[in-house]
Amino acid sequence: MKPLAELDARDIRSLLFDLDETLTSEGKLTATAYAALEKLHAAGWRTIAVTGRPAGWCDHIARMWPVDAVVGENGAFYFFFAEGRLQKRFADDAETRAAKRRRLDAIARTILAEVPGCALASDQGYRETDLAIDYCEDVPPLPLEAAERIAALMRGAGLTARVSSIHVNGWFGEYDKLAMSRRLFRERFAAELDEKCAYVGDSPNDAPMFAFFLNSVGVANVRRFAGRLGSEPKFVTQAAAGAGFAELVAHLLRS
Repeated sequence: MKPLAELDARDIRSLLFDLDETLTSEGKLTATAYAALEKLHAAGWRTIAVTGRPAGWCDHIARMWPVDAVVGENGAFYFFFAEGRLQKRFADDAETRAAKRRRLDAIARTILAEVPGCALASDQGYRETDLAIDYCEDVPPLPLEAAERIAALMRGAGLTARVSSIHVNGWFGEYDKLAMSRRLFRERFAAELDEKCAYVGDSPNDAPMFAFFLNSVGVANVRRFAGRLGSEPKFVTQAAAGAGFAELVAHLLRS
């Protein structure tokens, strides 16, 4: 990973960004990080949140934040606010989502019994498509080996699984953050993800984005997952979490 100072950002006009421990810091959205996002959006950059967080959160983000769209539940959908109302686009239709939901509930019970100390994520009730198991947000932190055990159990049950900085997410389907981001750009912006786009994240569920984007950035706490990312970001900030996000925004605006 190269220092952020080596990122040539002169042509970048879109920033896609993770939320937890990328925009936020220790679970909180700081004024500094949010102000950086607002400033970038006001300066004409396209801003897109790309997160594992649930549909309920994404509804709020798309309506209220300085963003052009939000990809949620690790690529299950994208939301955007336009013409006075919230617009939603899902990978699966409503009937398919409901059938998958019933299967996920049974898998959750098995995982909770197999991995002591984990729990359903506190935001599970707001999710429409995936299963989120908490290993260090609202439970006493478990080692990364426990998160990997949860992911292995999910994959054994036929799920796609990704480890984030706080949860392990599992879902039925081949979509991910990258696939839905590409669909969003084609359908909403009539454009492709290219060298005019940058992505910033912090954990293994960002690996498809890190691999794809020429301008992929990790905030400094991405080093926590050294050897477990699959694909590393090309650049890394000096500061961690929300302060690293603000550092990246300052670099973009200077360019």
